[in-house]
Amino acid sequence: MSTGQSDQSVVDALADVWASMQQLGDTLDEAQWKLPTDCPGWTVQDNLAHIVGIESVITGLAEPVVDLPADLPHVKNDFGRSNEIWVESFRARTGSEVLHEFRVIATARLNELRGYTEADWIEPAWTPVGEGQVRDLIPFRVLDSFVHELDMRRALGKPANMESPSAALALGRLRGILGVVVGARLRPADGTRVAFVVEGPGGFASAFAMQEGRAIELDPLPSPIAGGVDVALHMDADTFVRLIGGRGELDVVAPAVRIEGDASLGRRVLEHMKVLM
Repeated sequence: MSTGQSDQSVVDALADVWASMQQLGDTLDEAQWKLPTDCPGWTVQDNLAHIVGIESVITGLAEPVVDLPADLPHVKNDFGRSNEIWVESFRARTGSEVLHEFRVIATARLNELRGYTEADWIEPAWTPVGEGQVRDLIPFRVLDSFVHELDMRRALGKPANMESPSAALALGRLRGILGVVVGARLRPADGTRVAFVVEGPGGFASAFAMQEGRAIELDPLPSPIAGGVDVALHMDADTFVRLIGGRGELDVVAPAVRIEGDASLGRRVLEHMKVLM
């Protein structure tokens, strides 16, 4: 699960995204904190409260006792329900109060991580893809924080810096999921070639060919890309994150994607891109 980055450079990326979230929070009034986002069921405030909750769990704090409805449409599993418990525990508080709690736990966590030894980094830890080590968990914390910062910024009309250290790490992790999107979720016929072209800040291009039921990344990329694949999907980085994260109805997000080549195949790719939710 290694990211190929030093542990402390990942901590730097975590510090970067958390600083950006704090700076954003400093600009908000209470009405803005309560704006809905396209993270299902959550407001701007709820997204930040979620990060507080996750980091609280990591530090060993007990889950708060709250009453939740038995049926919440946006909660899909036990993990989601646990997330909702933490978020609900902050809903009666102001955005400024949640921001304060975030500052407290972010400072404590970064100070802790800055002092980690090799023995600390190899301690067992749960991650969203199974058991691993602490050094496997922290990149996921950058990714989760980055995605929720985008949820907040999108609702507020405040674009994120897609060329920041945290964006580079998060987008790199999401780029690594594309082989799963094509090979395990879409599963087109052998010989099918699919390209993703993320344009603008934070941009990249990846292309995959199906061989013996597996998606093989093409290196080098076809040149020109559209001439060497069945379909190429062009989008900006925020649209890419929305699709991978299942943010917004597909018919709302899809118009931001330019499909070059087989339009029917391109639509099928979009329908299978939701991985994080």
